[in-house]
Amino acid sequence: MNRTQYFTLGNSGLRVSRLALGTMTFGTDWGWGTDKNTARELFNTYIDRGGNLLDTADLYTNGVSEQWVGEFVRARQLRDRVAIATKFSFNADPANPNSGGNGRKNILRAVEGSLRRLNTDYLDLYILHAWDMVTSAEEVMRTFDDLVRSGKVRYTGLSNVPAWYASRAQTIAQLRGLEPLAALQLEYSLIERSIENEFIPLGTQQGMGVMAWSPLGSGLLSGKYKPSQSRQFGEGRLQTMRDSKNAAFNKLSERNFGIVAELEAVAQEVERSMAQVAINWVAGRPGVATVLVGATRKQQLDDNLAALDFELPAALRARLDAASAPTAISPYTYFTPTMQAMQTGTNPVGDKPSSYTTRLLIDAAPAGV
Repeated sequence: MNRTQYFTLGNSGLRVSRLALGTMTFGTDWGWGTDKNTARELFNTYIDRGGNLLDTADLYTNGVSEQWVGEFVRARQLRDRVAIATKFSFNADPANPNSGGNGRKNILRAVEGSLRRLNTDYLDLYILHAWDMVTSAEEVMRTFDDLVRSGKVRYTGLSNVPAWYASRAQTIAQLRGLEPLAALQLEYSLIERSIENEFIPLGTQQGMGVMAWSPLGSGLLSGKYKPSQSRQFGEGRLQTMRDSKNAAFNKLSERNFGIVAELEAVAQEVERSMAQVAINWVAGRPGVATVLVGATRKQQLDDNLAALDFELPAALRARLDAASAPTAISPYTYFTPTMQAMQTGTNPVGDKPSSYTTRLLIDAAPAGV
């Protein structure tokens, strides 16, 4: 695995680096993050190490993140070299119900704001940030297609939506000749593997590359928490926000602590940091096109960017797989080799069953079988 490799994003022709730079930390408007000089240093470090995908959002640090990303790109004349991804959905004006959500009115308002803050004529990737539980997939995809046809957006994607919604959106695009979705931006880490049930197969089958965010489990897998040194969770951000309403920070549990313990052991065996092993594991999963990494210090980013400079041995990867295996839930308990054998009898269809393989076996069967 190589951090300077570039994968096409889904079925699109957009080539993106295996590690993307998450810029939610650019700015201190939220009471944490980085000042401008540090943000510029992080940006330059990422670019100089071969990265080309910059991820931001319209409301990250109240718009400061987009402003700085645009300024840094212009300063080094990198607009044609880099791919800028930004997102919309959240409301910056609670008094105005149409300044948030996924309706056409807000999308067209939001895209103009992002273009202005980034000081660019177009966005390489425009992503719906979160499902608003209201707007139809038809309206979103029609608006996305208009933006692509206008030249203001090159590619589109979805983040934090139900799998059925993403599937419907992609199907609508295919059937109506609209611009198809290129990406699914979703949380994925050793302690959060829920997307494996639906989203990974969906993205693989329907041409949407997964952009994995929070590969370090909101910091739990970063190396700050080492079971060999303490059984306490410490006083970091995860501990202080443990009782917050944001589920993204509710990571402290005995199950997750067990995963951290195995991660620490594997990291010691390969003589790499825990953060590097955690990111390497995510990048090596099926369907993952790129992994978002962020930092508040150059030392953190340097460490993260070295995550793909080594191969994680299959045996150690298997240990991490086993330690982090999610509990099987219905109906996925039916999609196992044992349950498949109950359907196909004594005619196995291989380790990776597919309808195509099964059909070949049926076609080859003697008449009357």
